[in-house]
Amino acid sequence: MSEFEKELGWDDVIEKESDFTLLPAGDYDFTITGFERARYEGGEKLPPCNKAVVSIHIDAPEGSTTIQHNLFLHSKCEGMLSAFFIGIGQKKHGEPLRMNWNNVIGAKGRCKVYIDTWKNKNGEEMQSNRIKKFYEPSPAQTVSQAPASSQAGVFTPGKF
Repeated sequence: MSEFEKELGWDDVIEKESDFTLLPAGDYDFTITGFERARYEGGEKLPPCNKAVVSIHIDAPEGSTTIQHNLFLHSKCEGMLSAFFIGIGQKKHGEPLRMNWNNVIGAKGRCKVYIDTWKNKNGEEMQSNRIKKFYEPSPAQTVSQAPASSQAGVFTPGKF
């Protein structure tokens, strides 16, 4: 829960209205704005395991939205975990990486978004945005996206 979220009382005053924006399918720049540790209870394709729920914020001409994206910590999903960490510039191809979740918030990248259509428990058709894939950043983006603590010793001409 963010620092601005709180439980409301029965007689509290409310004013905020829905800020849900459904983005068209496409490629977007994003920033990770949140991370939670959670547990997946298991299903047909994947047994119970830990999962990371990352909040992926996208600003687009059509509006802004935040997509909750699940990353399952299971060997069947290791390729998806690698794609995520490569996408935010924290993993290089062919090199092992100890996942450092403390460096995820604030990370930036680019992803492919699609529109997922599903039915709610009342049978109404609903739509939401989902992440299809994370793109590998260019070498210049990787250096500029690295957290300040990991940039120590990185030489950038003209910067002191």
